[in-house]
Amino acid sequence: MTYFWLKAGHIIFVIFWMAGLFMLPRFFVYHQEDGPPGSEADAVWIDRERKLLKIILLPSIVVVWALGLTLAYATEVWAQGWFHTKLLLVLLLSGYHGWMAGYAKKLARGERPFEGRKLRLLNEVPGIAAALIVVLVIIKPF
Repeated sequence: MTYFWLKAGHIIFVIFWMAGLFMLPRFFVYHQEDGPPGSEADAVWIDRERKLLKIILLPSIVVVWALGLTLAYATEVWAQGWFHTKLLLVLLLSGYHGWMAGYAKKLARGERPFEGRKLRLLNEVPGIAAALIVVLVIIKPF
């Protein structure tokens, strides 16, 4: 029974984490299009991005990793190829999360290194990663 509670919790927090990862780059696009650095709109977007990172994304990634590693230990999947690939994708997605947090700090400093088009393309990263991870977990192709 504990296994199912761990699995349910893991999936719930993956959903929270993914929702945040889908929202944040979209926030960045709106932020950059809404007003110049130092404007009132800029301050509102900086606050929104900070709250999304601190209230949703940070706790979610911590719980996802904690429950995911607990599940991996409980099910002894360490030697399975599909799990290695899933773990790599989750590490890359975690790096993407960190990069997005860094981009939020740049926006807060008034820097705008990317155009909205590039941010819109980056918004596809979590969806592609999620699709690949789900296939690996369900199908276990190797």
